[in-house]
Amino acid sequence: MIHRVAIKVRSLSRSYLDSFSFTGLVFATLFFCGSITPSLLPRPYIVQGILSGFLLAIGYVVGVLATWGWSFLELPNPGPVLARRSRQICVTLVAIVVAISIWYATEWQNSIRMLMEMPPLETTAPFRFFAIALLVAFILVSIARWMIRLGAYLSNLLQRYLPRRIAISFSTLCVLVLGLMIGNGVIARGLLQAADRFFLQADLLIDDGIEQPTLDLACGSEQSLVDWEAIGRRGKDFIGGGPKPEEIERLTGKPSKRPIRVYVGMRTDGDDHARATLALDELKREGAFDRKILIIATPTGTGWLDESAVDTIEYLHRGDTAIVSMQYSYLPSWITILVDPSRSKRSATALFDQVYAYWTKLPKEERPQLYLFGLSLGAFGCEDAADLMETFQDPIQGAVWSGPPFPSRQWASIVSSRNAGTPVWMPTFRDQSMVRFTSQQNMLETGKPWGPIRNVYIQHASDPMVWFSPSLAWHQPEWLSEPRGPDVSPGLRWYPIVTFLQIAFDLPMATSVPLGYGHNYSPSSYIDAWVAVTQPEGWSQTDLDRLRDHFATPTETPQANSPIPDFDPS
Repeated sequence: MIHRVAIKVRSLSRSYLDSFSFTGLVFATLFFCGSITPSLLPRPYIVQGILSGFLLAIGYVVGVLATWGWSFLELPNPGPVLARRSRQICVTLVAIVVAISIWYATEWQNSIRMLMEMPPLETTAPFRFFAIALLVAFILVSIARWMIRLGAYLSNLLQRYLPRRIAISFSTLCVLVLGLMIGNGVIARGLLQAADRFFLQADLLIDDGIEQPTLDLACGSEQSLVDWEAIGRRGKDFIGGGPKPEEIERLTGKPSKRPIRVYVGMRTDGDDHARATLALDELKREGAFDRKILIIATPTGTGWLDESAVDTIEYLHRGDTAIVSMQYSYLPSWITILVDPSRSKRSATALFDQVYAYWTKLPKEERPQLYLFGLSLGAFGCEDAADLMETFQDPIQGAVWSGPPFPSRQWASIVSSRNAGTPVWMPTFRDQSMVRFTSQQNMLETGKPWGPIRNVYIQHASDPMVWFSPSLAWHQPEWLSEPRGPDVSPGLRWYPIVTFLQIAFDLPMATSVPLGYGHNYSPSSYIDAWVAVTQPEGWSQTDLDRLRDHFATPTETPQANSPIPDFDPS
């Protein structure tokens, strides 16, 4: 009995293996090898396994489709002898490619880690990520096979009434449409709803050490127009954090004011216009328009404002600042971009319109200098808020944008119109009087004069939020041309479909690398940008170096168990 069962199992296993397309397996293996090559960020073996599983499945589907296309066009097949020899040669070559890929896997990952000042890996755990890849690929291929069976069944029904090729084409189209409907309407919606519930609960939390302000003039206090409970987790971190006047005085050696911070959360009653009106009223109540610097800041998808950006500007102007922000989401930026990226634009525009309308009514010699700031999806949201045609008669003083995501139209237009001979990851634009770019190294001191409006983009060559694009699936990007960015692996090569998925998998991990790389922008870069844009007085180079040292903590590299801004491993 046991012997017969064993024979039956072996027979079914052999039958199942024989059901796979040889061409599909070849393509799957080549796609798998491509998945091991480096991308913009280093990958843990779990992420590598999932990525490799997706590419195994996609490669197999590509190979199967190529075989079907050959048969559909009724092209001649090779003879048995040529087919056998071709298979032998193909298997040998593919085996060599697989061996080389596995051999170099650790070296490829370390080529990224070394550039980002991360400790090298001893091994990439190839057996672990290979097992994960096989499991993921098996699930995806099984789903594809069920869809194929459904298509074949539908095709057989249609061939009773339609010509064979028309029936096959129509049934294939129906199955694809059905698959997209299920994927978008059931799977994607279910995942988004789960993420929505999770991050909503996270937004309700309060980090340790953050308490409701007791100062009457502080946002969120008992006397504030803004309800503390409606602010949200990231807003409470922003309001409750930041430097105190005595801390600024201790570093600068000069008198300091209490920095003003205003934040309106999503759970505040009303729409964007109502929340923006509330933010303006709170700014008036706190005396923000009597300060030297007023910044309209658009947060990331989770509502987070980078401490490296907001704390540094407050030190540079010794607390004579006011920063106002308004939450539009509690999902990470990379999810918000997929769901509704325009919500950041609507929120940023509503807040800017309210503040700008009041600001323009004030005497020019008495009102504060007005600036914009945005990181990630915040940069996408606020870069168009101050429309040049609408503010031409009374323009703002400038902006600092960091990590502008790939859908940013203004950023894309400037980069595509850059001066000839400058790389896409560090372009120069016209005479550099209005817009300049910088990165890990300060590239803002060009020796050319600034104009009355100063705008700075901070971007890293290794930031997937900046360089991801759907066109990666079929077109080699300019950022892979020589010379490359200083933090891009020399082993990174463009492969159709493969590179697209690699960078897509980098998106949720964009902040999992040390400060100064990926989507993590360092205080030093912000200091350079704010100095160039706002021109703080009384700062020597020695003073600026001391400020950089103050923010250059020994824990710049994210620890394994520490929370990462705008990213959750779940």
